[in-house]
Amino acid sequence: MKFKSILLVFTLIITQMYGQKADSLTSTKKLSYNSFIVPTAFIVSGAILLNSEFNNDIQTKTNSIFGPGFRSQADNIFPLVPIGQIYLGKYLGFKPKTDFRNQTLNIFLANTATIVVVEITKRIAKRDRPDLSNNLSFPSGHSAIAFTNATLLYYEYRDDNFWYASSGFLFAGATAAFRIANDKHYASDVLVGAGIGMASGILFSHINPFQSLRISKKKKVSALIYPQLGNHIGFGAIIKPNF
Repeated sequence: MKFKSILLVFTLIITQMYGQKADSLTSTKKLSYNSFIVPTAFIVSGAILLNSEFNNDIQTKTNSIFGPGFRSQADNIFPLVPIGQIYLGKYLGFKPKTDFRNQTLNIFLANTATIVVVEITKRIAKRDRPDLSNNLSFPSGHSAIAFTNATLLYYEYRDDNFWYASSGFLFAGATAAFRIANDKHYASDVLVGAGIGMASGILFSHINPFQSLRISKKKKVSALIYPQLGNHIGFGAIIKPNF
């Protein structure tokens, strides 16, 4: 029953993605079903692994490689690195697709959507973590955030420099690996998290419902919005008004 509920959530998400009206949203490039092949493959692979013995085998082998007492905080840092890369790219000589305001909106919207989907799915699934610390294992929120931001980075800079645009996936992949090594998630959890994150990043890289939003003609406000990771997933913001 839980598995069917999870599939229903994903179905509603995909339906909503394609049910948006073109006259109410601003699309920078045509969004096709082909764009979601990779994230769908991640989600399906994770769902297949969910109750398999192979899922446990991966966890056992990972623990034997890193050691049962392995702990690292790197998985709380890596998901945020692509955000820094998005903002710093133009200062490193790369040409971004959008400006600071739209970058910030994309980051906020994509990460918000990711967090909402992940948190709902966690509470439906109620899967125990490998270390039995709680029952919020499936899917991995850290992996989802990491792949959301890596995907945003990719679409922001892919037309100018493919290698810089793709570099965020190194940190996203490392995040997923460390979540397994830290005994917080199974392989199924990080795969589905990666799929959710990529889907959200793809969607909001193409569609921005607030692209024409202006706070004021005379006053400008600079804002840096970033996800906060740890025991709880949320958002932080640094807002700088310029009068």
